[in-house]
Amino acid sequence: MFDKRLTQLCPESKKYIIGNIILQWLELALNTVMIITVAKTISKLYYKEWSMNDLTVPIIIITATLIIRFFTAQGATRMSYLASKTVKQKMRELIYSKLLKLGSKYREQVSTAELVQESVEGVDQLESYFGLYVPQFFYAFIAPITLFFLFGFGGSWATATVLLVCVPLIPGAIMMVQKIAKKLLSKYWGQYAQLGSTFLENLQGMTTLKTYQADEFKNQQMNEESENFRFVTMKVLTMQLNSIIIMDFFAYGGAALGILMATKAFVNGNLALANCIFMILLSAEFFLPMRRLGSYFHVAMNGMAASDKIFKFLKLDEPAEKTEVCTSGDIQLDDVHFAYDESREILHGISMTIPEKSFVGIVGESGCGKSTVAYLLMGRNTISSGTMTIGGKNTADVTEESLMKTLTYISHNSTFFKGTVRDNLLLAKPNAAEQELWSVLDRCNLSAFLKAEKGLDTVLLENAGNLSGGQKQRLALARAILHDSPVYIFDEATSNIDVESEETILSEIQKLAKNKTIIMISHRLANVVNADCIYCLESGNIAESGTHEELLNNNSVYAKLWKTQAELESYGKEARA
Repeated sequence: MFDKRLTQLCPESKKYIIGNIILQWLELALNTVMIITVAKTISKLYYKEWSMNDLTVPIIIITATLIIRFFTAQGATRMSYLASKTVKQKMRELIYSKLLKLGSKYREQVSTAELVQESVEGVDQLESYFGLYVPQFFYAFIAPITLFFLFGFGGSWATATVLLVCVPLIPGAIMMVQKIAKKLLSKYWGQYAQLGSTFLENLQGMTTLKTYQADEFKNQQMNEESENFRFVTMKVLTMQLNSIIIMDFFAYGGAALGILMATKAFVNGNLALANCIFMILLSAEFFLPMRRLGSYFHVAMNGMAASDKIFKFLKLDEPAEKTEVCTSGDIQLDDVHFAYDESREILHGISMTIPEKSFVGIVGESGCGKSTVAYLLMGRNTISSGTMTIGGKNTADVTEESLMKTLTYISHNSTFFKGTVRDNLLLAKPNAAEQELWSVLDRCNLSAFLKAEKGLDTVLLENAGNLSGGQKQRLALARAILHDSPVYIFDEATSNIDVESEETILSEIQKLAKNKTIIMISHRLANVVNADCIYCLESGNIAESGTHEELLNNNSVYAKLWKTQAELESYGKEARA
């Protein structure tokens, strides 16, 4: 019923948990004082030992206990918050630290959606575990023992014993469903993470799904996964409701038994009226702490199931510490294999040589592995076998910081953060002067547009949603130029943008190619006509390589692609005319 890993994780939470237990016990003591006062008052009035004028003191005592109880309840709530706050902060720090150690290759071992769910909702579930369940666990045992002695010294050890014996039936019911609950909640979280991962993937790829008319298929797939998640959720709720019924039976049945025994003792003359009223009013308190523990148990099990996923992530093997530093030089891929999973290999032993300060194109049909090559160079994925070097340094040994300084990646969907244009540009070069920022914007034909707005202080919405596709790509290019790295990788950087923006970007790429290494990945062959060398991929293999003229003369894969694209563009021009 406990996860030692969680308690060992945040030892500083123990003092808040103990404080919570003490305050709850004080609340019970105050409640006992109030009920004793009420019971004695009723008894005195019943036997006409008191008049209405004698009620002043009892009313003061009851009022005082209610006021103090309010502050103890507030204090217990505060302690719950402090106990859970510490563990939430600690857990998220551990996840973030682990993420930094894994680097950009974390996606090979865990999906982004699953990680987000674990670090946000999963960690939030631990709030109930530390703030409610753990303190209640100890209090649920302390309270019945306290009441046992109160009832015993109050005149009925038999009633106290029967109630105390009935109390363990509730944790017994909890333990009966624990194994089932753990298995079900583990399945629940697995299905929840899978559904979140599928949703995020479909959302990010919505444009592609619409383009290839695969949105209906993915919609059906999401519906099936949603139904599976609904089914698992209903099983969890059914299990929880059934266990609650069992706990309620023992809790209220036990309280009723205690009331009957106290009443019988009073009728038989073995118990004073005040003591009988006291036991009747407090019988439920024997079981309510355990009953509340049962309610918190289901919430806590959800948190423990989430923590299992989190600890599994924290135990993932970390890459060996890298020490090599690369600056520039030739890029060499030698017999490189790569697979996202063992059943499907994406790259089948490709070899490439990309000389320093050369312009190299990588082309081929969709799904042939073009972007995969870029991801491998950027260190986002790990090659299955083979070697990949930059300037003679194996990329497997090169530090991520060094790799990021050497390579700049520009995709068709560059990321921007909510903030000003200045903020987003300074990510590439924090110490850049204002004149330098305007210079790169001018090169990318953006300065006139921004000056008409608020200049460098123009606010960008999330992911630059208030810019057109072309403006967004030109801003991405400006930021890339500002980074000033030896190698630039353009991955479909000119797709789905206006002609003017495409011409601007291609013109700047030609300028960069004079003193930088340029790797141009494009489905549009016209963009790589001037490349020093073009690698044409087909189904994860290099079908052929050479200059544009050489590949056309080969009359093979590249030539067929060129002819097909030329016909499509010609048809498009005729249709527009």
